[in-house]
Amino acid sequence: MSDLVTGDAVVLGLRPARLPSRGLAYCLDIAVYLSGYLAVAVGLAYATASLDEAAQAAVAVSSLVLGLFGVPIAVETLSGGRSLGKLACGLRVVRDDGGPIRFRHALVRGAMGVVELLLTFGSVACAASLVSERGRRIGDVFAGTLVVRERVPRQQVMPVPPPPPWLAGRFSGLDLSAVPEGLWLAVRQYLTRMGQLDPQVGAAMAARLADDLATRTGAPVPAGVPAAAFLMAVVHERQSRDAARAFGRAAGAVPGAGAGAYAPAPPPPAYGAPGMSGTYGAAVPAGPPAAAAPAPAPATAPTPAPERRTGFAPPA
Repeated sequence: MSDLVTGDAVVLGLRPARLPSRGLAYCLDIAVYLSGYLAVAVGLAYATASLDEAAQAAVAVSSLVLGLFGVPIAVETLSGGRSLGKLACGLRVVRDDGGPIRFRHALVRGAMGVVELLLTFGSVACAASLVSERGRRIGDVFAGTLVVRERVPRQQVMPVPPPPPWLAGRFSGLDLSAVPEGLWLAVRQYLTRMGQLDPQVGAAMAARLADDLATRTGAPVPAGVPAAAFLMAVVHERQSRDAARAFGRAAGAVPGAGAGAYAPAPPPPAYGAPGMSGTYGAAVPAGPPAAAAPAPAPATAPTPAPERRTGFAPPA
């Protein structure tokens, strides 16, 4: 890996491409360019059959220069340093500071490539790439560019082993606010790789990390607890708190509680639980029966309204 420093004092970790991958990418590129040039040359030969020999020669030379010099420069400029061969091999041309190349970079690389790649059949470029620390050819040195690998092997992230069951929840009252992220990262890297270390070296590293962690938390390592088990338990406690805070933000915090507090809903009472009764699991209190409500008074017929007398008697 090459450590490049940008103008903003940022260190870039780039993986320079070596001679085998660059040679394969160039062979793919030159095969594509030659195939395209031959197809264009055959078409131009039929199109310029009626012209004189001087015109035919001028067209042939122009097509050769355009196909082997102009097209590669245009492809690198438009694709940001990724030609077809470099794209197939996972390579890319970048500037020395890690930025994308421009037309002037591609122009210098193409002009020098005619000399060190085409005229010398790649011998000068191979020698320069083998001598260079970052695998650069002469065109890269003059253009201020570098060919890097874009495809980095994926690293499998190993999970942190769980603590022993007898240590689960033992450090729930530990103050972890003063532990820096760098120490957490060191502890995690040790726990994920402690099986690959020598037993004595691993034990010494675990003791040193446990002492640093105990200094930051203000609580010493309990007597009789191995250093590695202590680290597992503390990391598991931190992961549990992070999960609780995340769950509290998702489900809603309890009013008046601290940040990250949450109130899980109580589980419903099971059917047949002590103190509960009812049919089909209905939660009915099994306490003393309530006093019987007084019986309602019997309903009475409504009193008819008095007849209104008008003094008129109907005929018999």
